[in-house]
Order: sequence, then C-alpha cells, then structure tokens
Amino acid sequence: MKKIIVPVDFSEHSEYALKTAAMLAKKNDATIYALHMLDMQEMSLTESEVYLYEKTAFFLKLAENKFFDFLKKQYLENIKVVPIVKHYKVFKEINSVAEEVQADLIIMGSHGASGVKEFFIGSNTEKVIRHATIPVLVIKNEMVNIDFNDIVVATDFSEESIPAFRKLLKTLDFLNAKKHIVYVNTPFDAFKTTPEIDALANDFFINLEGNTDRKINLNIICARTIMQGILDFSNTAGADLIAVISTGRKGISHFLEGSVAEDVTNHSTLPIISFKI
Repeated sequence: MKKIIVPVDFSEHSEYALKTAAMLAKKNDATIYALHMLDMQEMSLTESEVYLYEKTAFFLKLAENKFFDFLKKQYLENIKVVPIVKHYKVFKEINSVAEEVQADLIIMGSHGASGVKEFFIGSNTEKVIRHATIPVLVIKNEMVNIDFNDIVVATDFSEESIPAFRKLLKTLDFLNAKKHIVYVNTPFDAFKTTPEIDALANDFFINLEGNTDRKINLNIICARTIMQGILDFSNTAGADLIAVISTGRKGISHFLEGSVAEDVTNHSTLPIISFKI
C-alpha cells in the first residue's frame, strides 16, 4: 500500500480520515494524496466567460491557501503529502484521481446519513463507494491506532463476488487480524436451509482458494435484514473493522435495489472498508 487518496473538506470527519491515512502512511512508507473539491455551483451561468474564469481562479487560489494551512499538521511531519484541488464537486472524480495516480486506497471520514436525507440523496461517502474501483476505508470517529485485530468480512457466497473477495483478503493480509466471515440468512424468499448454506459455502471457498479451510471462521447469522445481521454480529464479536463487497449499482437499479455496503457504511459506528465487484 503505497498511495492513499484522502478527500478533504476541512471538516472534523475529514481530519479523522487524514490522521488515519497518516498512521497507515508511516507504517507502509506511503504517499498521501489530499484531495479537495471546490464547490463552484453558486456561480451564475449567465456570467461572462472572462469573469467566470477570473472568479474560478480566485476561489481556486483561496482553496489552495486554505489547503496549505490545513495540511500543516504535526501528525503529517515526515510524510509525503501531495495536495490536489479540483474545482468541480463530482464524486466520481475522486475515482478518476485515484486511477490517475494509481492509488491503492481511498480513506474518507463520514458521519453517515439517515432517514429522509439518506433515502433521497444519500451521503457523500455513499457516492464515492458507488463509483470507486479501488477499496474505500470509511472512518466514523478519530482513530487512536490502526491495530485492527478482529475484522468482520461479510459475504453472500455469490460467484461474481469472488474476485473482489480475493482482493479483500489480499489487502487485509498486512493487518494480521482475525477474520470473522459472516453470512446473513434472512427470512422469506432469501431464506436458505442449513444444507443449502453449507453447499454454497463449500462451492464458494473451493472456487476462492481451492479448499474449504476458511470455513472454520464462518459464522451463519439469522436476521431480518443483511445490514442488521452484519452490525449485530460485529458488536457481539467485538470487531474493530467491517469489510464489505459493493456492487456499485447506479441510477434506477441502485434506487430500487439499494446497496448493503452503503447501508452498513451509513449505520455502522465502526470503520468500514468496501471492495467493488
């Protein structure tokens, strides 16, 4: 892990992400790319092109100056930090920057969203998870350390998730943490019997690694929703990190079907790391 993207909006939660990135950077001798997206939506489309250009340049310069001051943190000393300022607040652009610099991880701070706000617009973090092609680590509170010891890894045993699951395991290996693999059995149409789950698990682990050794850490949870099952088990197990697979659904498909990864990210108080199928 050598390159980390951290979106910064000068908020308390984005500083939580920056501090976490600093700890990871020190541990892995990595570079932090601190990204600020300047929201220029209030500019009038009726303004002249010359004036609009001057106004954009002015606000970009202000943002750069504020950014420079914001990054003068003691915890960033002796860490290579590359500041990047964009003048459009388009969340898929974070992934574009990540791909351009060949980043390994995006770290974001988030307080989540709930109720009406979540239903209609979602959180900024949700939008990043939806578009990101690299892992996204979401930080909810200030981290004292990054010594993750117990990680809950959620799975639905689907064949399409196997590449992302492999990447997940490889990415988390350096943490040397215990991985609790969790499958949530929900009622009604999604309900499966014990033999059905056992067969699914066998096929999944054989396709994943050629053996079923990881079944020793498999936990089958019954809950009304997948999200609630993941959160309940994480609390019971005393986990300090939750790993989920994201489908990255967009548009009408996302609106109708939603995303378990995004729901867990919104409602968990623990750090979340998501991997896209």
